[in-house]
Amino acid sequence: MAIIITDECINCGACEPECPNTAIYEAADDWRYADGTDLDGNVVLPSGKEVDANETQEPVSDEFYYIVPDKCTECVGFHEEPQCAAVCPVDCCVPDEDVVEDEATLRAKQAFMHKD
Repeated sequence: MAIIITDECINCGACEPECPNTAIYEAADDWRYADGTDLDGNVVLPSGKEVDANETQEPVSDEFYYIVPDKCTECVGFHEEPQCAAVCPVDCCVPDEDVVEDEATLRAKQAFMHKD
């Protein structure tokens, strides 16, 4: 499943540089599917959703750091554990019960975003 950042976040920013998918953004910051990935132009996500990877997207949160679920792979394909959770000083990076994905799905998402 994807990781979420709870409202207990103290906005320290420790998690953001640790994400290999650039799925973590500062509160109120716009984001793009292309950020930190090999995605470019019009793409069909593994979920079937069609998007322009370069198009700016609305922030998920305007109060604290947030993780884009479509870009989160729980660090599968990069690390043994989610790095955001490993470095979070207040343990606010937790599994998102609303976005449940198995390891095969996470690996496929990682391969889709990072072609090399």
